[in-house]
Amino acid sequence: MSRPRILIVGAGFAGYRTARTLSRITRGRAHITLLNPTDYFLYLPLLPQVAAGVLEPRRVTVSLSDSLPNVRLVLGEADRIDLDERTLHYTGPEGEGGTLAYDRLVLAAGSVNKLLPIPGVAEHAHGFRGLPEALYLRDHVTRQVELAAAADDPRTCAARCTFVVVGAGYTGTEVAAHGQMFTDAQVRKHPLRQGLRPRWMLLDVAPRVLPEMDEKLSATADRVLRERGVDVRMGTSVKEATHEGVVLTDGEFVETRTLVWCVGVRPDPLVESLGLPMEKGRLLVDPHLQVPGRPELFACGDVAAVPDLEKPGSYTPMTAQHAWRHGKVAAENVAASLGLGGVRKPYRHRDLGFVVDLGGAKAAVNPLGVALSGVPAGAVTRGYHLAAMPGNRVRVAADWLLDAVLPRQAVQLGLVRSWSVPLDTSSPELARVPGGPGQRQEADARSGPGAALAADIHEGASGGGDPGQGRTAEEPAKGQPESGPTQVRPGPGPAERRSEAALAKGRPGGEPGGDGPGSRFVERRSEAETAKGRPGGEPGEDGPGSRFVERRSEAETAKGRPADEPARNQPGGEPAKNQPGGEPAKNQPPSAAPEPPPGQPPPGPGTAPGPVKRSDVPDDSAKGDS
Repeated sequence: MSRPRILIVGAGFAGYRTARTLSRITRGRAHITLLNPTDYFLYLPLLPQVAAGVLEPRRVTVSLSDSLPNVRLVLGEADRIDLDERTLHYTGPEGEGGTLAYDRLVLAAGSVNKLLPIPGVAEHAHGFRGLPEALYLRDHVTRQVELAAAADDPRTCAARCTFVVVGAGYTGTEVAAHGQMFTDAQVRKHPLRQGLRPRWMLLDVAPRVLPEMDEKLSATADRVLRERGVDVRMGTSVKEATHEGVVLTDGEFVETRTLVWCVGVRPDPLVESLGLPMEKGRLLVDPHLQVPGRPELFACGDVAAVPDLEKPGSYTPMTAQHAWRHGKVAAENVAASLGLGGVRKPYRHRDLGFVVDLGGAKAAVNPLGVALSGVPAGAVTRGYHLAAMPGNRVRVAADWLLDAVLPRQAVQLGLVRSWSVPLDTSSPELARVPGGPGQRQEADARSGPGAALAADIHEGASGGGDPGQGRTAEEPAKGQPESGPTQVRPGPGPAERRSEAALAKGRPGGEPGGDGPGSRFVERRSEAETAKGRPGGEPGEDGPGSRFVERRSEAETAKGRPADEPARNQPGGEPAKNQPGGEPAKNQPPSAAPEPPPGQPPPGPGTAPGPVKRSDVPDDSAKGDS
């Protein structure tokens, strides 16, 4: 008798707990497959400490392969689910497609950033849902403080040292609290010329900080933030975002280069494509976490609307605590449905309280309903996180100890650029890669209200947006009616190198020669060029006034080859001989020349080498979430 096939989509709190519990219950009597874009489980509550330099990134990740015995890990993102055939189609990290069959399917795809129809937010704001976003924020904040210290203009200095966080919930409160401590530590060692102090603003339309939590927790967090110097403004949000700053709903214009979007999350749009009953974007399930009428389909975590048996008529909120508990119950019920475990159980919970880490020894907690603050609250918070983490406890504790006795290292690693972490994305756990493989997928998986049409990123794309926009000009906003039936999803694999012939035909392939061995040059754009909408990273990232750096091999330098001559031995075709002015390339007529694509100027002495110009018409549809 063949073993049943169990497929789990997503390795967040719900998916990871489901896989771990099923591995323990089944003990090899079932094929368990886990589909996830990354090879790690991310402990999200400690992500603000990564952005503030307290913890190293790997401390908050747990290897899936090492911690889940008897579970097969498949790297990729779900594209389409065929409920009748019981198959799931996915895209791998290098753009390859695949199909997985199942007897039981557990949807635990998690959530993505929640967008609002506010002009400029999708272009200028960054979310805080994944490790790439935390790494980008740490580099960006460090860079802004360093640029402010070198600025002669007081106004520019103040703008770079102003950091706006929208959303005073759990994540936004912790980001603002840790961020203020991080920047204060930087300017203590290297004071700003004008004697300014970094300014962090926390905005929310709610009447108080942490509106969904106990009022005592809210009051404690508000007091700590204000004492630390955070500008807390309740009943206020962003009306418009620009490259120079943000316009608040009260009419004030705040000059800033940093906008962190923490207004909340929404379920992954994958579940919308199933055509099943939904509740505010979440898949409706019964108390056993099973989809009615679909005995083979279970859902848990942020994508599932689970009835709250303690509060009839309501559903459990989208929190990590509920997702973690959902996973255990879902695993037990899946095993029971296959005859591999006990009996089915409904999901019931008891509120054990919340913890909010405010940095240092400060925290706000209410374990079992007992409100605590100060040092005792800090101890309870860190003890809770150590107990809740499924791994890396010793390393996390060691980082906390080192942070208490040693100064933090504020350096830019440059691993994640602004356009790599757009706010409008269905995969916040992945950083976009230039030239990475992207394939147009059927709309069956990511279509419908709130779906994203993620465009492939090419260094040669011409966009009319501002620097750090994170979206190509032809990519429509998520959830807009103009969204087409197909999408382009960039893969997280390495940048694809195209041959010289492919470039001559006008195919998008990034910069000539790539960045690998034999590459000719890497172009760095100045801040002025970046402001005009050319891709070049964040303003000031590559230093003021820099144009480009040309890399040549020793052979090219010795022969004095002109800068616009194609590199030798480039992959994908026969190298040209003795050009320009000499023998033409092999297998090519002497007078043959690559014909430029429509709208592209013909090559000539005045045409600089660079990416191929796109001829498609940008779709600047309305930004924001519907």
